[in-house]
Amino acid sequence: MHYSHVCLDTFGYALPPRVLSSEDIEKRLSPVYKRLRLPSGRLELMSGIRERRLWPPGTRPSTAGTLAGQRVLATADIDPKSIECLIFTSVSRDMMEPATASFVHDKLGLSSGALIFDISNACLGFLDGMVMLANMIELGHVKNGLIVSGETAEELLESTLVGLLKDTTLSRKTIKPAFASLTIGSGSVALYMRKAKDNEDRPRLVHGAWQANTQHSDLCHGGQSGENTVLMATNSEELLHRGVETAQMTWQKFSAKSGWGAESIDRFFCHQVGSAHAKLLFERLGLEPEKNFETLAILGNVGSVSAPITMAMAMEQNFFEPGQKGALLGIGSGINCLMLGVEW
Repeated sequence: MHYSHVCLDTFGYALPPRVLSSEDIEKRLSPVYKRLRLPSGRLELMSGIRERRLWPPGTRPSTAGTLAGQRVLATADIDPKSIECLIFTSVSRDMMEPATASFVHDKLGLSSGALIFDISNACLGFLDGMVMLANMIELGHVKNGLIVSGETAEELLESTLVGLLKDTTLSRKTIKPAFASLTIGSGSVALYMRKAKDNEDRPRLVHGAWQANTQHSDLCHGGQSGENTVLMATNSEELLHRGVETAQMTWQKFSAKSGWGAESIDRFFCHQVGSAHAKLLFERLGLEPEKNFETLAILGNVGSVSAPITMAMAMEQNFFEPGQKGALLGIGSGINCLMLGVEW
């Protein structure tokens, strides 16, 4: 996959106002911790997540996504009516029908002539949206577009906590599938992409590779309900190894392109699940940890928002600068992997 005319013009993001620490979660789960004799500090130690953020009660994914979209439009000084395509990419959605993109489109005041739709692919949704929009720009179908993601973790986190406190049959073994749900956070991000100009001074999307490993699609199931209303069950240990395995296969394709080996890439921006995941990923791919920009400790796993918001913050903090190459490394349950190369 190669692109010649695709510019990543402007990122925008919004962070929810409420900060929930891992310590706060453990305090609420203290009866469970006491009964199972779990040491305090275990959640942060195992995940590397100090805190995550949550929206006010009742916040819809479209509302969260709209906040990020508004920041992009304001920062780039873009007329909303000039946007030709809107893609909403979150795991979280307002409802089954209509597409959440329709609510964001209305709230942002975009043109009735804009193409709008949702893309859903677990935590890879935003990166998939980048590929779809890049294809349309490269083919000349549109000149620009806006990708938006708004993740809302509140219901998942609350239902998990309630379920764990109610279930008196829990053991150290049976509590494990719920662990990943406690690492999830909320947030939103948006990206304005357009046709690149001659002598472009903004980052450009130039390269990509992907791999599917769907024989392991049973390792993380969300949207489930049961007696204890737990909405997600995850085999975290197996998902870690199979996800990294899939990333290795994808990296072989990605790094085979001239100029995109590990030594040529200046910065990495990953979908962030946990500190153990990042460590194993970089070890297996032979990458330098110093090149990785992380937001895991303060945001947790923000689903499809994780990788793009990490790149946005890196640019904001001058960690990713003109003259450098960056790589977005995405892994989603399913299992799917997508890697994108950005040149500035």
